[in-house]
Amino acid sequence: WKADPTHTPNLDRFADEALVLSRATSTCPLSSPYRGMFLSGMYPERSGVTLNCMALRPESTLNPDAVCISDVFAANGYSCGYIGKLHAETPMKNDPANPGHYVSDRNPEWDAYTPPERRHGFSYWYSYGTFDVHKDPHYWDTEGVRHDPGEYSVKHETDKAIEFLRNEHGERKEGAPFFLAVAYNPPHSPYESLEDCMEEDYNLYRDMGYKELYVRPNADTTMAKAPSARYYFANVTGVDREFGRLLDELRRLGLDRNTIVVFTSDHGETMCSHGTPDPKNSIYTESFNVPFLVRYPDRIRHRVDSTMLGTTDIMPTMLALAGLGDKIPETAEGRNLAPLFLEDGQECEIPEAALYIRNVDGKKDGNGIVHGIFPEARGVKTDRYTMEIAITRDWKIRRVLIFDDWNDPYQMTNIPYGENPGLFASLCSTLAEKLEEADDIWHRENVMDRIGITPGQPGTRN
Repeated sequence: WKADPTHTPNLDRFADEALVLSRATSTCPLSSPYRGMFLSGMYPERSGVTLNCMALRPESTLNPDAVCISDVFAANGYSCGYIGKLHAETPMKNDPANPGHYVSDRNPEWDAYTPPERRHGFSYWYSYGTFDVHKDPHYWDTEGVRHDPGEYSVKHETDKAIEFLRNEHGERKEGAPFFLAVAYNPPHSPYESLEDCMEEDYNLYRDMGYKELYVRPNADTTMAKAPSARYYFANVTGVDREFGRLLDELRRLGLDRNTIVVFTSDHGETMCSHGTPDPKNSIYTESFNVPFLVRYPDRIRHRVDSTMLGTTDIMPTMLALAGLGDKIPETAEGRNLAPLFLEDGQECEIPEAALYIRNVDGKKDGNGIVHGIFPEARGVKTDRYTMEIAITRDWKIRRVLIFDDWNDPYQMTNIPYGENPGLFASLCSTLAEKLEEADDIWHRENVMDRIGITPGQPGTRN
């Protein structure tokens, strides 16, 4: 892989001090399902967040009874803060300034206010549901007061995070340990003009042609989206600059040596690769693989590691790194990979494959309200191969993608599953194991049998 030509000096410096997981994945690479898994350690069907949250999908919302990572930290004396985009629950008619109404007149509504009883242990709150206007963001604070700062969201959220670290206004208990989640929206879309990024960052890419911008041979630069790379990369640089400010502040406050810092993302961005218009929600490497860097001075050695961490693994692993391994809730479905991170000699089950999940809307009633999900695709990534099986709503195979990531890292050649029965059977067996481990609907409803696949049996096909 060639690195995209992004200017990220702070992330580069951080990577030189961190454990870098080169094959971390977003199990369901969408904003809402990812957040449900990150917070609860549970797969989407148990976290409650199966689809991107919006008013027409009232069933897709974070289970208020879920034991989240912040609940555990709060119960063990931590001050917990959340800053930025949440997008993990259905919008409700609970606007603090206009009771009985959504937070805007958008139809359908995507944005949301999160009341105190649904904040899962976060005692400091400066957040919103989802609102994609990078230079004119808004937030609701701990008391439910709305703020419209009128500046680049990444900078503003970093300012608030620094206030939290300094405890300028009593954001956290003095002397108590803290857990802070800062959820930047950029480089999420939109990325079409200088209204979407800082001009100083855009200028780094302004004069670059497509040959410089698109180093990936699988990118189709004839797509209308192609000019977006400049604005997208500008936002990556904007995030880098503000992340660097956070790191500098930790160092200035003397907190850098005993603070675990993680940098990761909810999904990737295809940006013209594979000719797909969907920037996320696919098993292609550009979407499915995500950055995961963790720094814990004197405890975690700097290195690059190929362990396939999935989203549900984050919560139990982070709790264990913080010394709360015995407090991991029984509801957590991911693995605790802390022994691997720390290299402390304790036994740790290393994932041999990563599960991929893609759900779409279930049935809609006469009002357009979505009920349930349709599990459109499931897939698996192993040490060498990536496979996705997508189905139609009448339970037939729509497509199968198989890529040899060793010899075809840009996933440009789909290996025909019917012509490679042994490989297909092996990957199907691995997928079946991951589906059973996750108690996924494909396992419970015997979907692979229904579509004519018998895992482990070469030559079986629909």
